[in-house]
Amino acid sequence: MPGDASTGTFLQGLERGLAVIRAFSTEAPSLTLSEVARAVGITPATARRILLTLEELGYVRSDNRRFSLTPRVLALGWAYLSSLDLGELAGPFMEELSAKTRESCSIATLDLPDIVYVARVPTSRIMTVALGVGARLPAYPTSMGRVLLAALPDEDLTAYLETVQAEPLTDRTLTAPDDLRASITQARADGYALVDQELELGLRSIAAPIHNSRGRVIAALNISAHASRSTATSLCEEFLPHLQQAARQITTALTHRGNF
Repeated sequence: MPGDASTGTFLQGLERGLAVIRAFSTEAPSLTLSEVARAVGITPATARRILLTLEELGYVRSDNRRFSLTPRVLALGWAYLSSLDLGELAGPFMEELSAKTRESCSIATLDLPDIVYVARVPTSRIMTVALGVGARLPAYPTSMGRVLLAALPDEDLTAYLETVQAEPLTDRTLTAPDDLRASITQARADGYALVDQELELGLRSIAAPIHNSRGRVIAALNISAHASRSTATSLCEEFLPHLQQAARQITTALTHRGNF
């Protein structure tokens, strides 16, 4: 944007800050100060100021020598994801899923310590809390939250479990870090998560991941049902195949659209 720079509207500091964030990748999940400076093409002094600022804001962590991103950068992804109107793209698949199961379905992304709803097809009011696009729920007692937490790198999951303030929302809610880790690890192995009345008594839900073209989990799709209508077994045996099919269809649609 040289034209913008010449008119004084281009913020070089912001450009450099974003470039520092982009310097981290799967191939380079942690970097030294000098490595960041080389990758971005800035001086070590400038790199240090940017990294310390990002660390103060919670987007970067360090062990005194190496720096790495924290899950908070996902909040930036949430802004992008919401701007894509994922609900419009996923809507037909969600409508079909809801019609097949006769239950509500939703899509959420991770913005630690919460999940954020980006699309929803309700069939009936099954929760005491009204949910819509933009609504937030804590990640730990939700099926979508556990699917999304299962996709985090181990060190980020550990950091989350060490800091999350898990409260017993019902007498079934898992709150102990070891119990939550076991449930999240199981979700990672199974490729889905089932939560049985941990968020609210009478509410069961099951969730599956939505991936981008590189195989990274960027959102989760769930089905919620009242416990009086669906058992945990029926969710797995009857609803899970439809849920996973819809998640694959949305993944394919996102890939073909060229996003992510």
